Amino acid sequence: MTKTTILRECKKHNVRFLRLQFTDIHGANKNVEVPASQFEKALEGLIMFDGSSIEGFTRIEESDMLLHPDLDTFRVFPWVNGDGSKVGRLVCDVKRPDGSEFGGDPRTCLKRVCERAAKKGYTLMVGPEVEFFFFERNEEGEPTTETHDVGAYFDLAPVDLGEECRRDIVDALESVGFEIEAAHHEVAHGQHEIDFKYSDAVETADRVATFRFIVRHIAHSYGLHATFMPKPLFGQNGNGMHCHQSLFRGAKNVFYDPKAEYQLSKTALHYIAGVLRHAKGFVAVTNPIVNSYKRLVPGYEAPTNVAWSEKNRSPMIRIPAARGTSTRCEVRLPDPSCNPYLAFAVMLAAGLDGIENKLEAGPPVTRNVFKMSAREKKRLKIENLPATLGEALDQLEKDSVIIDALGPHLAEAYLAGKRQHWNEFLAAVHPWELEKYLGYY
Repeated sequence: MTKTTILRECKKHNVRFLRLQFTDIHGANKNVEVPASQFEKALEGLIMFDGSSIEGFTRIEESDMLLHPDLDTFRVFPWVNGDGSKVGRLVCDVKRPDGSEFGGDPRTCLKRVCERAAKKGYTLMVGPEVEFFFFERNEEGEPTTETHDVGAYFDLAPVDLGEECRRDIVDALESVGFEIEAAHHEVAHGQHEIDFKYSDAVETADRVATFRFIVRHIAHSYGLHATFMPKPLFGQNGNGMHCHQSLFRGAKNVFYDPKAEYQLSKTALHYIAGVLRHAKGFVAVTNPIVNSYKRLVPGYEAPTNVAWSEKNRSPMIRIPAARGTSTRCEVRLPDPSCNPYLAFAVMLAAGLDGIENKLEAGPPVTRNVFKMSAREKKRLKIENLPATLGEALDQLEKDSVIIDALGPHLAEAYLAGKRQHWNEFLAAVHPWELEKYLGYY
């Protein structure tokens, strides 16, 4: 898309404001909004902001940052303001004032790893399954943990009370270019999932960031709070973001080999082996918050072990039945609190390491991993994933492949920020402790 085309579309749709969107190091959506008088300046990449105010970006003495828009990401949001105008959006790369690459920009990090893959002729295609909860708001408008329904997997109205809101979300997503494949109630009360078609890693990460914004926006209009928190409710399934991944060379899916065992190519098996090898290192990025590890426990369909399977859903990686162009591995580990740019970057880096070093995935696990004894897991060399964010950060620090994928700026800032979160959690007194100990000791 050209600058002229965007300006024409803005005029056609009465766009009065343009959001220049990016994410901070932890994946929170950020934006600078400019009025119509500044559109041309914005499209030239001349809008600056204070990077020292964004977590994980820069120090105050080197704070000026440029927003460089990706013109192909221009979209107009469907909702209309009170004056009849609309708001447009452009996803941006963050650059230094001289226009050079900024090592703290998550989107640039993903593009850098994708360029490594491209030099080998590969394009990573990703299709995420993003889950979220709808919760009620109290009289003050604050979110509660009261679910709006008691529906279960694939339930219909009137049990599924989120159907109407979910349809409006789908309409909004389609209006900004999403191809929606399915939308349904998930396993837990008040839990939902909307699946959209796969695309290359950078475009998919852009879509995940936009998806989270639109879901929250529409839910708020219904008086609901939408959350992507991994485990908001004890005793219920948590929110995952299973990532279906495959490598393409042009129009050919290089994971597919009709003559091979499981019809999986050597490239696919090496990629899977790399993801398995580095899972304990990258889980701090794909599952980035303290609460992420409340989801990764047995009994709630989330993985706890480093293993792969052709069919069953208990290991960390599953191979869906489809073959041909649709051949892929489903990495069931990530959750939707992650920064999608960093999550895709580290998983791709892990897979590329498996391909470059011809790592072996070993045979698939055919049994329910959750029911295996510790001795049997040890015999099959099935390792446990880190049980806490603290353990995950320790593993991340030791994994040079994942640290290199992040780059020195992001790795240092990310580890520092997450260590702070973990230390705050360890120091806090939690309701469980008061309930358990206050009256006893």
